[in-house]
Amino acid sequence: MKPNRNFLLLAASLFTLFSSGQVAAQAPAPATLVKAGRLLDSRTGNVLSPAAVLIEDGKIKEVGAPSQVQPHAPAGVKTIDLGSATLLPGLIDSHTHLLLDVIVPPEEEYERRNNGDFVPDQLLAIVESPSKRAFLGAQLAREDLESGFTTVRNLGHSGIDGDAALRDAINAGRVSGPRVLAAGRKITALGNYVQSLNPALADSILRQEFLNVSNLEEGRRAVDANFFYDVDVIKVTLDDEGVGIDTPVMSAIVEETHRAHKKIAAHAVGQRAIQIAIDAGVDSIEHGNNVTDDQLKMMRDKGIFFDITPTFWSGFYMKIAEPSIVFPPAIKAQLAAADERRSKMAVDLVQRILKSGVKFAAGSDMGFFYPGKTKGQASATMFPHLHDAGMPPLDILRAVTTNAAEMLGWQDRIGGIEPGKFADLVAVSGDPLADITELERVRFVMKGGQVVKNELASH
Repeated sequence: MKPNRNFLLLAASLFTLFSSGQVAAQAPAPATLVKAGRLLDSRTGNVLSPAAVLIEDGKIKEVGAPSQVQPHAPAGVKTIDLGSATLLPGLIDSHTHLLLDVIVPPEEEYERRNNGDFVPDQLLAIVESPSKRAFLGAQLAREDLESGFTTVRNLGHSGIDGDAALRDAINAGRVSGPRVLAAGRKITALGNYVQSLNPALADSILRQEFLNVSNLEEGRRAVDANFFYDVDVIKVTLDDEGVGIDTPVMSAIVEETHRAHKKIAAHAVGQRAIQIAIDAGVDSIEHGNNVTDDQLKMMRDKGIFFDITPTFWSGFYMKIAEPSIVFPPAIKAQLAAADERRSKMAVDLVQRILKSGVKFAAGSDMGFFYPGKTKGQASATMFPHLHDAGMPPLDILRAVTTNAAEMLGWQDRIGGIEPGKFADLVAVSGDPLADITELERVRFVMKGGQVVKNELASH
């Protein structure tokens, strides 16, 4: 039977279209040469001045003085001159919540609820439409990127697959945002965050946000349920008193996670919870506010990262609440006293972490609406918070670049301005080692060789 002529013509046209599409997709991206007055190596603290970075195919090809690098640039290279600015690696927020934007309610609302720490404010996010949350997540991701956060690790509060879907949309170029490591739903014990909900709705509500476990088999199944949605990291929340998920259950969760060659982060604040996380062999401990010196030594010896979350240090609660809440004098005095205690705790914690030699990174834990600030600007408040607690600027910078990259297992891709790594770059006008608040005023952002923002001189 003779082939249909129209069919052959259509097939030939499709072949031509497909072939040209492949050629276009494989064509090398134009080379870019970024020049700046200074380049700060966060790993060593050394400064290169002046500096140039040659970028090809979204990755760094060469770094050095302009006189050394420029002759190696191909013809037609695009040059971006940042003047006297300081060039830095793209910032990494290792603990954030891109699909959460909580408005803090009045104290009276807290007082009348007995549903757990998660109620009443954050519970509102669960009852929102997943589609609405996804669009919110896209906005917050873009705002993070515009403030210089080129990579983030999203640790829960994204619905069943919200952060994984957002990650995929960003990777496909459908929306603008940082590189995202998605954790899916938090694994926790029943009643840890939320309790005493409407019995007719409780199970449905909880399943949107959490994977509740009580034994070894449930722990393994929870890990696998998250992997079904292609998450990058597992997040487990341990009760402050270590109730609900004991060491054997946590060990099973860690084992199942590591079997898939993924990392596991544990929310642990109380000493017993921290010990369960250490004994089970997690990869990072989030928050860890009540950690002992002996536990810091155990973490150091086991190579477990301490992920510092200075969110509510330096009077943060009052800053986000006062614009919309009128506090009675007695409540205001209580909150001021709590801020003072928290500040002393923060100074003590930071000094003990630095003295212990434990590996550490820092994450904003930002999931709160900050009046007058974008998500990225709110996330960047962690830099002065850490400095207020006594952390030197270079250690702060390392905590959100080289250290964070290692904690995420991406040290070969991000965290430094080095050949072979993604061309994720940011620039500030001044010197962040002299004034850490420069990191709150990022003026140039590049992700994968693509300019996201440029408020500096360029030609």
